Amino acid sequence: MSWISIEGMEFHSYHGCFKEERVIGTRFIVDLWFEADTTAAESSDNLKDTIDYQAVYQLVKGQMDESSHLLEHVGRRILDVFHLKYPQVIHSKVKVSKLNPPLGGKIHSVNVTIEKERNG
Repeated sequence: MSWISIEGMEFHSYHGCFKEERVIGTRFIVDLWFEADTTAAESSDNLKDTIDYQAVYQLVKGQMDESSHLLEHVGRRILDVFHLKYPQVIHSKVKVSKLNPPLGGKIHSVNVTIEKERNG
């Protein structure tokens, strides 16, 4: 088993509870870690034997393009779609960070980290 991570995916998205956030948007960073069996890819050196990172990025981008009020909702959607597309993933974790959130002061980011394990 191996842990693979795709970190620092940056998006301009429209998530938030305030109307302005959903109109103007803001910057988000998404980090995704996942555990999968990479034995075949370790031997073959062939992309078809592992999870294509570019395809994963596009999957995350698709979820970031769909507006939500809560980071928790975005994170859960990312993991649910990810596990649906990649049944070989055993365990995953996503961190969704909103940069410079409008909370009344200077704040670098707010973050939500959610984990999911394959059942069965």
